[in-house]
Amino acid sequence: MPELPEVETTRQGISPYIEKATITAVTIRNFSLRWPIQDNLAKILTHQTVHAIKRRAKYLLFQCDSGTLIIHLGMSGKLRILESNSAPKAEKHDHFEIQFDNGQLLRYNDPRRFGAILWTSEPIEQHKLLAHLGPEPLTEGFDPDYLLTQTHDRRCSIKTLIMNGKIVVGVGNIYASESLFMAKIHPKTRANKITQKQCVLLVEAIKTILEKAIKAGGTTLKDFRKSDGNPGYFAQQLNVYGRKDENCTQCDGTIQHYKELQRATFFCPSCQK
Repeated sequence: MPELPEVETTRQGISPYIEKATITAVTIRNFSLRWPIQDNLAKILTHQTVHAIKRRAKYLLFQCDSGTLIIHLGMSGKLRILESNSAPKAEKHDHFEIQFDNGQLLRYNDPRRFGAILWTSEPIEQHKLLAHLGPEPLTEGFDPDYLLTQTHDRRCSIKTLIMNGKIVVGVGNIYASESLFMAKIHPKTRANKITQKQCVLLVEAIKTILEKAIKAGGTTLKDFRKSDGNPGYFAQQLNVYGRKDENCTQCDGTIQHYKELQRATFFCPSCQK
């Protein structure tokens, strides 16, 4: 599943081509995504200008004249920029595309159809999918003091806590495991046992890991490619995720693995006691 760095990489990849451009045509080949695409969306979008493309958590927000187009990539979605006059014929899973007055075409492909394409004319921060989200991890709003207040009276594991989008957005499974390793915190540690010092280390680790992943272009996953079609390369830098029974990169220990809430967790028992 594309995580925050992959979504941010996509935003950075497509923005230069279609920001400030005007939509000339919209083609919807399959209305049945996670939530049905509204019937009149093509009519609503045509002739609107995309003034900016923002990101909130894993949602891409296309700010248009009269509202916001919300795109979520789901488990297997990807966006590609193509030249309208030389774009290859749409394939089976190319469900949605937008043509622009500058000759660019934005195409959405999603084999599993768990993604979403939604329109809203209300203030975006009030939308039901966004209203209850926690702070962005790379902003000043996510700091050690904030994290410490969120750990009070919470008996869940610290890994579960930092993956809770109401606490902080965008810390997916891969990046949670990597951040906890960098901070030397065992993922099963109860949230209400985390100290102020550990909060400092964990917040710093989360920011560092996500920034590195964004810079590297996202993590290579089975169903994800960057907007230019090339894979990300952060997977080459992973210390624990996906490395069960391999040697730890920091000590003589061996990476171990367990499942919590149906999610795979990787850690080094020596570094993360």
